[in-house]
Amino acid sequence: MLLIFIILYLFGTVLVGWFASKFVKTTNDFAIAGRKMPTYVVASGLFATWFGSETVMGASSEFIENGLIGVIEDPFGASLCLLLIGLFFARPLYKLNILTFSDYFRIRFNKNVEWISALFLIPSYFSWIAAQLVALAIVLQAVAGIPFIYGVLFCATIVVFYTYIGGMWSVAITDTIQTAIIIIGLLILMIELVTELGGWEQIISKTQPDFFRFTPKEKSLVSWITYFGAWITIGWGSIPQQDVFQRVLSAKSVKVAVRGAYWSAFMYISIACMPLVIALCGSLLYPDIKEGDSQMTIPNLVLRHSGLGMQILFFGALLSAILSTCSGAILAPATVVGENLLRPLYGEKISDKRLLQIMRFSVIGITIISVSLSLYKSEIYELVGESSSLSLVALFTPLVAGLYWKRATALGAILSMIAGTGVWLITEFYPTEIPGLIWGLTASIIGMIIGSLIKKDDKVHIG
Repeated sequence: MLLIFIILYLFGTVLVGWFASKFVKTTNDFAIAGRKMPTYVVASGLFATWFGSETVMGASSEFIENGLIGVIEDPFGASLCLLLIGLFFARPLYKLNILTFSDYFRIRFNKNVEWISALFLIPSYFSWIAAQLVALAIVLQAVAGIPFIYGVLFCATIVVFYTYIGGMWSVAITDTIQTAIIIIGLLILMIELVTELGGWEQIISKTQPDFFRFTPKEKSLVSWITYFGAWITIGWGSIPQQDVFQRVLSAKSVKVAVRGAYWSAFMYISIACMPLVIALCGSLLYPDIKEGDSQMTIPNLVLRHSGLGMQILFFGALLSAILSTCSGAILAPATVVGENLLRPLYGEKISDKRLLQIMRFSVIGITIISVSLSLYKSEIYELVGESSSLSLVALFTPLVAGLYWKRATALGAILSMIAGTGVWLITEFYPTEIPGLIWGLTASIIGMIIGSLIKKDDKVHIG
């Protein structure tokens, strides 16, 4: 019975995507929904960027295993990212009237930087998309016994369909609907579990000492650098990511874009704590629930503790939320492939209709690569961390320097991307006590400074 309702729920999501497709006439419609979205839609979309597998399954698993210190990256780092976007990035980037981050790099630096940035930006999404597909397959496996590989293929087919036809219009509409539903479901479940355990004070008394420690217990330099790295993995690393950027640009005005970022930061830090509380309550009520795959703590709790009505609400909303997150993640690099890799090769000869077709075909290609990766790795939290780390070491410094340092040059941007990524990859093969992303970010900053001092540009400062 539960599976039937879930299938109907997913079918409804596909219908919404099909309905949204009637609004897609141009690449602008496909990529940023024609810049027509109000504040609540922008905020819901930004909130839904990460509120899926990473928060409900990945972060909750880390929380019950490692306590509060284990989830600095998400939800705290993710909330920081949204706040910083509202404070420093939404306004200047929105005013440029562009489709992608790589468009910005072309305007601020030159076409070479645009093309190179696209090469770094696109691969950063493969792990992120794979994480969503892994989560979807795991849930279907638990609920219906569907083998993992078939679950991945089934979910990939659904998300490709409504992303292919509806683009950002599909993402925006489904994000708004699914955000409302999953908040209601999580709130009801959390209140029920907290009440059953006798209130928050009773819950705290049953946890281990230092479970809610927010800073490192060890006072060594390495532990604090690692702690800082957890904050900036998503907190800084996801700022130059295209899926976040497209949701900002879908706003109908610059004020709506900024306001939507602020609203989403507040929504995320408050609502994303619900799965953490639910997972903790579940581990106290059912100590054996952590056995096996800890990523399935909340889904297993819902199956064991709740009636059919709550199961339908929770799993339908969870699967749809993950699908929506996955859709936005697929759309982002597909837009960059069309706009920044292939369009420059055609020049002015390419029509908007042809470019739209290229973006849609890119949706399929990117999904195929991500499906292959999802069959190779199955740790959601690890996959997400890899995605944000790459954009942090390659793109964060050129973006910030381009906006807020007048002397930043094209050579500096190129050296920053290459040095940051190269050093990070070396530390992935030869790990050190300090996280590799810290070394990569340091190399990226040094590359920007050296390259900008060697050769000056005549580009106009944008910030």
